Amino acid sequence: MSEIAPEDLATSRYFDQNFGLPAIKIMPGEYYVATRPMVLVTVLGSCVAVCLRDVVKGMGGLNHFMLPESGEEQDGPVSTAARYGGYAMEVLINHLIKLGARREHLRAKVFGGAQVLAGAARQAIGERNAQFALRYLAAEGIPVDAQDLLDVFPRKIYFFPATGKVLVRKLRDAQGGGLAHREARYQKRLVRASVSGAVELYEPPGEPVRPPAAAAEDSIAESRPDRGPVRQPAAPLPTANK
Repeated sequence: MSEIAPEDLATSRYFDQNFGLPAIKIMPGEYYVATRPMVLVTVLGSCVAVCLRDVVKGMGGLNHFMLPESGEEQDGPVSTAARYGGYAMEVLINHLIKLGARREHLRAKVFGGAQVLAGAARQAIGERNAQFALRYLAAEGIPVDAQDLLDVFPRKIYFFPATGKVLVRKLRDAQGGGLAHREARYQKRLVRASVSGAVELYEPPGEPVRPPAAAAEDSIAESRPDRGPVRQPAAPLPTANK
């Protein structure tokens, strides 16, 4: 298993006035685990975020990662991409377990994988990220309660670990604020970086990603533990206790 990596923990903290809660902003390559009421926030383009929650303990965490580009035809279980993705997932899972979560109580929600990077070769990066996340969770036996994947719009994610609620806002290009540029720089770092430490690998099954519904306007998808995303017209964000 991967060791917990404190250097990957998000450290950008603020107080969200809309929700009346402490908030953590999670950047590419980071993750965070919360054991008290707060909101975990991240903006996704091609990257994927997995929201994991122990439904018994009422605690959870979120990661934000992208697979490095691979020159191989398939991202097999021992490829560099699979090793990096496995590391990103295991660090989050192991931190949850260290704080008292149990694997059998974990449930997931998965977001991201949009096509925001320029160039034909990079348009499949989001789909590869989404496929990896779903295959990893299936291999680990972690149920996926909701997903909002692919498409061409960046997403801003608000995850409330205490309740399992997730708010998803689709962003127009101007609202992305240079997201594609940040992700391109992150991708270059991944190409140069090597993942240290042991990584638990697996043989990924071939479950396909569900294609998203078309979206031409900004929207908010509200995801609760008992059902999948429900789309609503764009509006000021609701309070956390709605």
